[in-house]
Amino acid sequence: MAARDAEAHVKWFCAYDVAGQPRGLENVLCLDFELLLAVAVCWLFAGCLIEPTAVGAATIRALDRITEPLQRRTEEMMRAVTAFFFISIWALGGILLTPELKTTSPLVGVLQLGVAAGMLSRRTMPLSAGGIAILFGIGIRDYGVFHLADYPIFLGVAAYLALTGLKKDLFGIQPLDVMRYSAAVTLMWASIEKWAYPEWSFPLLIEHAGITLGFDNEFYMRAAGMVEFVLAFALIWTPLIRRCAGAVLTGMFISACFEFGKVDTIGHSAIIAVLLAIVCDSRTLPSDRRAAWLAPVSLCAALTVTLFVYYVGHAAIFKTSIL
Repeated sequence: MAARDAEAHVKWFCAYDVAGQPRGLENVLCLDFELLLAVAVCWLFAGCLIEPTAVGAATIRALDRITEPLQRRTEEMMRAVTAFFFISIWALGGILLTPELKTTSPLVGVLQLGVAAGMLSRRTMPLSAGGIAILFGIGIRDYGVFHLADYPIFLGVAAYLALTGLKKDLFGIQPLDVMRYSAAVTLMWASIEKWAYPEWSFPLLIEHAGITLGFDNEFYMRAAGMVEFVLAFALIWTPLIRRCAGAVLTGMFISACFEFGKVDTIGHSAIIAVLLAIVCDSRTLPSDRRAAWLAPVSLCAALTVTLFVYYVGHAAIFKTSIL
């Protein structure tokens, strides 16, 4: 909870260098990191133990009662927020998909308006999904695959719109679950940035000193990254865990909007809508039957894989060192 306003995307407000040398893994995997991970594992394991109990069942029933009106309108919410997002970045001008992805092409604005217009009918949603994919492809061309690895959420939203419009699933995976997985991957990847490049956020923390709640900037960034990674991982876990994680993340993103204003509100509107859809999702899937001990093991495995892919991928593309 102390990391709430760290959800402001640092690349939108501070200088950054994607190709720059990240902190070496020997500096990232320090004692603070290990202690934070141990605390996170304990909380996640405790949540998994509580879920099958009467307390867990009561919590799910309470969530169902609170979210039922919005749950019935998830598709309408996603269509409305998608239209709002693309009209907003068109109105701001010079933005491809997010504030730091700049463009001078007039065709991008036309495409953005086309994506927004496609939200008016379910039949045209797949066309809008194609438009989002084209914008994402332009981003890869102009900024590189590593930079756009921050934003697979856009592909998840595109897949949701296309599959919902066509009334299909993706090899048995429902449209909402495709979007949920993309949100989890997006936030897990973004959390690594807080450990690899904490100095990008230091000017922001100086300007908004109250964010840190008195913690040292270095420790705060490690904690913010761990909070974000664990909550992101929780989005792919069992119903109570993922819905509670989605609720906490939604609160964090909304609080950042008040702290950082219009740019943050527009930029994060889509992921806030995705998180709300996850919170409202009352389904129980066959794959949700998992032993509690698998949660900490899977969390550590996901953290290891994400760190490995981030650092090895960065080294391969930008010729930086890992240690």
